[in-house]
Amino acid sequence: MDVKITIIDRDGEKHTVDAPTDMAMNIMELVRSYELAPEGTIGVCGGMAMCASCQCYIQSHHELHEKSDDEEAMLSEAFNVEENSRLGCQIQITENLEGLVVELAPEE
Repeated sequence: MDVKITIIDRDGEKHTVDAPTDMAMNIMELVRSYELAPEGTIGVCGGMAMCASCQCYIQSHHELHEKSDDEEAMLSEAFNVEENSRLGCQIQITENLEGLVVELAPEE
């Protein structure tokens, strides 16, 4: 089953995409698969919560799981961090993300 997720790219353009819930993908991989950020500017560490290149702002009122210590630590060192900042690589695509809206944080 796919869910619809809206991704606002770094130019402010909205893209509503189909996200598969059965492939163990995360938001960072989704952005890469639709090429919504230039190659090499997102998911630099490969999704290990070791860089903040996939930082995004959650714009919808979805209940997401708590941040892990690794995610918390990475965000504490990142630039442009807001209350609603998350690392895209740490958000697994599941059915409860139907209608999620995320905005990619600016590049450092």
